[in-house]
Amino acid sequence: MARLLLFGWVLLSLAGCGSQQAVRLTLTGSTSMTPFVEHLAETYQHDHAGTAIDVQGLGSSAGIRAAAEGISELGMSSRALEADEADELEQIVMARDALTVIVHPSSPVRELTRDQIRGIFAGVITSWDEVGGQTRPIVIISREAGSGTYSAFEELVMKGEPLTMGALRQGSNGAVRQIVADDPDAIGYISLGIVDASVQAVAIDGVEPSVEQVEGGAYTLVRPFLIVWRKGHDLSPLADAFLSYVRSPEGQAMLAHDGLVPGGGIQ
Repeated sequence: MARLLLFGWVLLSLAGCGSQQAVRLTLTGSTSMTPFVEHLAETYQHDHAGTAIDVQGLGSSAGIRAAAEGISELGMSSRALEADEADELEQIVMARDALTVIVHPSSPVRELTRDQIRGIFAGVITSWDEVGGQTRPIVIISREAGSGTYSAFEELVMKGEPLTMGALRQGSNGAVRQIVADDPDAIGYISLGIVDASVQAVAIDGVEPSVEQVEGGAYTLVRPFLIVWRKGHDLSPLADAFLSYVRSPEGQAMLAHDGLVPGGGIQ
């Protein structure tokens, strides 16, 4: 009987050791940043047993609020912070991203001016033949209001011109890419890092979107990818270590490989 009790105690002890929870970190925010941060998180967790990093793509504004309110230790924003947000939050530039206008691969339109893009998304230019394409109606695909991608596009391209009510709004860059890939008449905008062979990136004012053109200063539709946290808040050891990894040569090289322009952890 004593042996059975001892054996049971050992089993319970082993079960308890095996069920110890991993040290967790949550990052919430930009859907544009999500795939890149997930890649970093997967690699970090592989190299650091006992850690778990949850990455939640809910939009930049949601990530900023979550960090400011302490709901999520770290937030992700693919737009610059507003003045009142910057008063509440610390930030680093994880990387820079080139906003890329995309069309269907079959489209004859390979180059647009910034004014033409603004005219299209404002609903002033409505047919492809007005910009060198066929006589076909332009189908406009945009991100939803509140996303960092939309805010950056608004600032860098629209310049106060309202987006046409006819635009089809999507909840992620991946959704924009999929619709443009499926519709020969569509146009949208996404992160350079997720452009693939299913869509065609458009040159803007004669400049092709690329990491090299961003680094050289020729391509200027560029926005920051920020990681933010509440001012005056001491970061957990895991959050501090993960930020160090993001800013490390290894982390920055991974982001560059994924199509982003290294940010170097600039404040």
